Amino acid sequence: MSLFDGIIGNASEVKNSEVEKELEAILIPGENVDLAFKLIRDLIIFTDYRLIVADKQGVTGKKVEYKSYPYKSISRFSTETMGHFDMDAEFKIWISGATEPAESLEFRKDKNISDIQKALAQAILK
Repeated sequence: MSLFDGIIGNASEVKNSEVEKELEAILIPGENVDLAFKLIRDLIIFTDYRLIVADKQGVTGKKVEYKSYPYKSISRFSTETMGHFDMDAEFKIWISGATEPAESLEFRKDKNISDIQKALAQAILK
């Protein structure tokens, strides 16, 4: 990923080994990273069992909120693509029993939102 891609909000794929090392304290024994994307500083991680969204906060990014969504808890998701006047794409996730999205991620001029949608569909539907 180039610096410019990160600044404008494009998601790019990250090496699984890098993410596994970063999430060493978060992953359970035997849990593997299947796919990971970086969105500016944040991470969207697909493991064997769940979707993890790592929200890096503050100026330095040392403070991180890890949101974990077991695949069985995700009831639906949506992808909204860019339009002529709407210059960003959006990805939303709902968990069982919720009326509002549990997660809403924005992408600007992103080509990987389709890959993220496919990865989540594959994880949920297997």
